[in-house]
Amino acid sequence: MRADARRNHERLLTEARAAFAEHGTDASLEDVARRAGVGIGTLYRHFPTRDALVNAVFQEALAALLQRGRELAAAEEPCPALVEWLRALITHAAEYRGFARALMSASRDESSALAQCNVPLRAAGEILLGRAREAGTVRTDVSIGDLMQLTHAIALAAEQNPDDEELPDRLLALTLRGMKS
Repeated sequence: MRADARRNHERLLTEARAAFAEHGTDASLEDVARRAGVGIGTLYRHFPTRDALVNAVFQEALAALLQRGRELAAAEEPCPALVEWLRALITHAAEYRGFARALMSASRDESSALAQCNVPLRAAGEILLGRAREAGTVRTDVSIGDLMQLTHAIALAAEQNPDDEELPDRLLALTLRGMKS
């Protein structure tokens, strides 16, 4: 990528993060382009769809979640490690308004740019869930797909109730009681 194209790419990502934090993932792409000092055509050359832009914004968080998953896979206590990772998923999904909903939709649409994030996340989560199952602390019928959907739903519920800061932890605790063996 040429230097000017790389600068445009980075400015678009920076402004998209700010717009998504302020207005949610449904923020105006024209506004993102304007704030980045480029035309809408430049935005679409770098990110052909809204999902592609949301996916690019999520890549930093994805890398952090995958790294944390690798660290937790070596933890002595597998169930608390899984819980910590699920809590991190909720935190990241709630970072931008509308992001949890986009992640939930992406899990059903394999052609979505965000669906590409689900594959490595599922793999990381499956390792943690497998260890918790082997330790006998999680039921064998619990799937990582279901847990990820539940974490996105918890993030979405928290987004809808911003004044209840304890809601995500309460809902996660309720989820955990249902998955214990």
